[in-house]
Amino acid sequence: MTAFLPPLAGGLLIGLSAAMLLLLNGRIAGISGLVAGLGSRPGGRWLADLAFVAGLILGPPLFAVLAGHWPAMRIAAPLPVLALAGLLVGFGTRLGSGCTSGHGVAGLARLSPRSIAAVLTFLASGMATVAALRWLVP
Repeated sequence: MTAFLPPLAGGLLIGLSAAMLLLLNGRIAGISGLVAGLGSRPGGRWLADLAFVAGLILGPPLFAVLAGHWPAMRIAAPLPVLALAGLLVGFGTRLGSGCTSGHGVAGLARLSPRSIAAVLTFLASGMATVAALRWLVP
């Protein structure tokens, strides 16, 4: 019955952090843009980007401290497949002018037409990929 609580809490924290970043800094919580911002000169915006990304990285250890165990994860793909997937995601975020967090969380909340189109494209691509893999790999 309580299996929905951790995802609910995570979703609330993601929404809260995205809203706070937008309200306090005027920035969209798109992770690809924040990570790309770390490649620029250190300054006020750079520190804010670093703090946000550090919060993402420190989330699992904080979970482990609070819950008494690490989050359950299962990665079944070999390392070369993961590396290729990472490169394709990076290419896709540049091609789509943002990632799922920027378009899906912050863009949809702002009713951005570009983000609505991007999210529909993400969903259609994901569904097509799953359908193709289920057909190719029985």
